[in-house]
Amino acid sequence: MTECPSSYVPRGVLTPDRSLAELTWLRVGGPADWLFQPADTEDLCAFLAGLPPEVAVFPMGVGSNLIVRDGGIRAVVIRLGRGFNGIEVQGERVIAGAAALDAHVARRAAAEGRDLTFLRTIPGAIGGAIRMNAGCYGSYVADHLIEAHAITRAGEKVVIPAADLHLAYRSSTLPEGWVLTGGVFAAKAGDPAQLEARMEDQLAKRDASQPTKERSAGSTFRNPAGYSSTGRADDVHDLKAWKVIDEAGMRGARVGGAQMSEMHSNFMINAGGATAEDLETLGEEVRKKVLQTQGISLEWEIMRVGDHKR
Repeated sequence: MTECPSSYVPRGVLTPDRSLAELTWLRVGGPADWLFQPADTEDLCAFLAGLPPEVAVFPMGVGSNLIVRDGGIRAVVIRLGRGFNGIEVQGERVIAGAAALDAHVARRAAAEGRDLTFLRTIPGAIGGAIRMNAGCYGSYVADHLIEAHAITRAGEKVVIPAADLHLAYRSSTLPEGWVLTGGVFAAKAGDPAQLEARMEDQLAKRDASQPTKERSAGSTFRNPAGYSSTGRADDVHDLKAWKVIDEAGMRGARVGGAQMSEMHSNFMINAGGATAEDLETLGEEVRKKVLQTQGISLEWEIMRVGDHKR
């Protein structure tokens, strides 16, 4: 596979048959048919406009909440880089590119006296945070997002009001193949020193309870009860995925190199040499055991994409 899949020859980096394993936090997965890293927004627009409609597009962030299956992805995977990681603070608004890391946005906002501290401990980048309505410590993207910026599958720039994304618990209604390029957030004023101290406290609590030094993809399963259809932080329930996993006796369970963390049982880790099949098989075994013992059907929070290895 050597010919450019688009009628437009991009200025960015286009790589055929590109392994994605090293681009995910779990370090597993096969190759993409193509990996495209656009130079800027115009480059991305022109590339998508010239791409035949039958060619699938998969936007990929930093791979913090993703399992790429061992057979890889039959698509053009789009990964945004430096041209999409800007952060600006304009009064009470924070404008962030989709490739800007959540932690960097939180720190930059705090330095300017604006409170987006909930983003500090969320792994990943702003594009994924918007797409999945990321949240922590009682605040979620849905509570702050004003609008999102995206490129349609046909290569057109669009501005999406937050309400049109129908942000709910770990979900949104972004159309298939659209690529988020950034977002605008409302951030209340705060004292920079106090905001920084709050974030340091959050980091300490996270590191004390989660396997942050292991290869993981964050929470494996959604909490069985969480947001209502409003997707906001006023409807959180007490039932937690880690608790039902513990009660099913699956803390520390293993399949091959995949393990449910002993430190936090809703974190799946690559304990060494795991394949994507190991990880997904373990996750399904956990789901089966929780359903058998407690009648609760856990839903994956980690996104799983691509083909199983033949």
